[in-house]
Amino acid sequence: MTTKARKFLESKVGPLTLGKLLMSIRLGDEMSQTEFAEKLRISKSHLCDIEQDRKSISPERAARFARLLGYSEEQFVRLTLQGMLDDAKIPMTVSVKAA
Repeated sequence: MTTKARKFLESKVGPLTLGKLLMSIRLGDEMSQTEFAEKLRISKSHLCDIEQDRKSISPERAARFARLLGYSEEQFVRLTLQGMLDDAKIPMTVSVKAA
């Protein structure tokens, strides 16, 4: 996702989180939570908690989700790390670059 696309999305729905990104991918693919959870190899309730930003996931799991879905690992990991900082009320912005 480009910076321009991310900023546009954030202007419409607030700051982009991994949960919101996963929900938008799922809805764009016209999948139920059950189908999408199976694809990610997690429970439907866990997916619901992630989509609603009630639960966070590790950077490792974020990278695995990206691979399973065919998306950028950097973007998924960046959103996960940013969410951790935001939850801790640490006013910093994360930037991720593949090694």
